[in-house]
Amino acid sequence: MEKIFTEDDLIYIQNRGNSIHKIQQQLDFFIQGIPKINLVRSAKVGDGIWKFSEQEINDFVSYFDKHKSNYSIEKFVPASGAATRMFKFLNEFLNDFDPKNDTINSYINKQNAKDVSIFIFGLKNFPFYKELKEKTIQLYPNYYDLSSDIKYYILIKTLLSKEGLDYANKPKGILPFHVRDEKIITPIEENIFETEFFKKENQKTKIHFTINKEFQLDFEKITDQFSECEISYSYQNQSTDTLAVNHDNTPFRIEDNKLFFRPGGHGALIDNLNALQSDIIYIKNIDNVSQNHRIAIETNKKLLGGVLIWMQYKIFNYLKLLSSGNVTENQINEIKDFAEKKMAFPLQEEFNFFQSDYKVEYLIKVLNRPIRVCGMVKNEGESGGGPFWVQDEKGRQTLQIVESSQIDLNNSSQKNIAKEATHFNPVDIVCGVKNFKGEKFDLTQFVDPRTAFITEKTKHGKSIKALELPGLWNGAMAKWTTIFVEVPLETFNPVKTVNDLLKSSHQPDNG
Repeated sequence: MEKIFTEDDLIYIQNRGNSIHKIQQQLDFFIQGIPKINLVRSAKVGDGIWKFSEQEINDFVSYFDKHKSNYSIEKFVPASGAATRMFKFLNEFLNDFDPKNDTINSYINKQNAKDVSIFIFGLKNFPFYKELKEKTIQLYPNYYDLSSDIKYYILIKTLLSKEGLDYANKPKGILPFHVRDEKIITPIEENIFETEFFKKENQKTKIHFTINKEFQLDFEKITDQFSECEISYSYQNQSTDTLAVNHDNTPFRIEDNKLFFRPGGHGALIDNLNALQSDIIYIKNIDNVSQNHRIAIETNKKLLGGVLIWMQYKIFNYLKLLSSGNVTENQINEIKDFAEKKMAFPLQEEFNFFQSDYKVEYLIKVLNRPIRVCGMVKNEGESGGGPFWVQDEKGRQTLQIVESSQIDLNNSSQKNIAKEATHFNPVDIVCGVKNFKGEKFDLTQFVDPRTAFITEKTKHGKSIKALELPGLWNGAMAKWTTIFVEVPLETFNPVKTVNDLLKSSHQPDNG
């Protein structure tokens, strides 16, 4: 370390709150590389994914309603990301379109820009159309005298420019997503409305947003209207930033010869999640909201919560029995069977030859972990993570949510397993974060650091290597007990591009 870092470096690292040990680990990853995930097979219904009948769903929903009052429940919403990608194709349009020589149609045909065509065709159906029109006329008083091509050009320019609405540089959470009863509704509000299903009498409903600090006032302008909710915020801690390096794996430096750190990705939010004190925590992305599917969403939130509470009840009872010092061999076999069939945690063959005391010790270790119940939707070509059976370096198989960036797609067998995935991760997760004694787990102890991944970025025009921490619902939860449950596709309504707001799930339901 001394050869790599100067004394000033070490002081700078300490002042930032970074861990020297973790930085050394990051450098080792850059030098040695990070092995890809070893997929065994994709998880399917009956093999890692639970699918329930209508009656079973109703039973779990009732079970949740009956027991929810016994738990403190909170919703956790990562919401710091800017809406840049939502408007990527419109930014490209502004960069490439020449208003003096091009027409909209010629640009669309030349660039095969169907998304621009869809945007323009649906313009009046966007929730921000009225505000956009008013702002455009304010900036361009001669708007009505312009040709239709120039009108569309300046509307898009107004939508994205700093002097206009500047939407691409704002967080998704504060943008207009829906219109209901002539009122603009943001994703923040939709996420708050969705907490109604776990509301308790005479108690404020808890919801936590992770945000970029500079936009906190914008969030508060929206959330202040919800006096019946306890709304809190946190920021990604700079101590979770990762060191960037040159291609020879030496630290990349910026002005004043300072080390350059980058945000470590959403995996850094495991620290934010760890700070919450509620018994049960729901996790959902800020943009996965719907105008029309509230009943289905609420039902399946209760389903996932019911499964979690039931699983905790079974696991906690088994842990109390194992810890009592008075457990029979038949009971040990019953718990082993539960761990393998319900918790999806196959035990090694040698387990059967262990002494009883070691069997008990081993089962306590297997059972005494945070629990997550994850909704999974049928895969219809969405890019992103999915549910797989994964094998670690010790030969153990577990259920994991795996991103495509973690898979060796140059390996034909791994690529084929990835292609066979029947389900997709919509980030619809409920977590049990306390043990059978009611003590909070330290969630940072259940991260698999070897599921980080290296990416290439640029800084000051130079190519650099960056390290992304294990994703929040990927490697950051790798050592949790994981249950996958099939939920209907109508519960998954993300807004990845602005044109998604034209889909039926985001348009007013006119009967």
